[in-house]
Amino acid sequence: MKAAKVLAVTVLAGSVSIGLAVFGERWLEHEQHAAEQHRGGALQGVLDTLPEQQLAPFQDQALNSRRWAGKVVVLNFWATWCPPCVREMPLLDEWQQIHGDRGLQVVGIAIDQADAVASFLEDHPVRYPILLGERESIALTRGLGNRIGGLPFTMVFDALGRQVFSYLGELDDALLESEVEPLLPETG
Repeated sequence: MKAAKVLAVTVLAGSVSIGLAVFGERWLEHEQHAAEQHRGGALQGVLDTLPEQQLAPFQDQALNSRRWAGKVVVLNFWATWCPPCVREMPLLDEWQQIHGDRGLQVVGIAIDQADAVASFLEDHPVRYPILLGERESIALTRGLGNRIGGLPFTMVFDALGRQVFSYLGELDDALLESEVEPLLPETG
């Protein structure tokens, strides 16, 4: 009888250990998946290359994403009514001016009305292209990993057009230094 109890306890302990190991492995996979999504890793159902898009013209220029071939592209979705979007625009403008000759291309996609964007840019000009986003652009952000549709939403693509980083929220200089700077060729 004592041997039967020992066997039962051993089987029970073994089952609990195996169950905890399986649960722990699945939990770690979930955490890694969430980290990859934040860092721009290729996820199922998420675009992992710069999409070929013809975006609505603004400032008398229709831009096709093929125009940015060979450049590191920072694609920033924003709106005039979004305070964090407005706060990060001078930083993006500064990065375009400082690193544009090294192959950086910042592109703003305004999820807003054309007249609101025009009025906003009169008071807050930037020296990188601004495109108008429409319903298709909102769908594009979801395809790029912005599941909740929040703004600002930024994607970074390397010079080969591969998605290397995505971020929902306001950018800062340290984040650009760690995620964009290493993609740019050395100055020389």
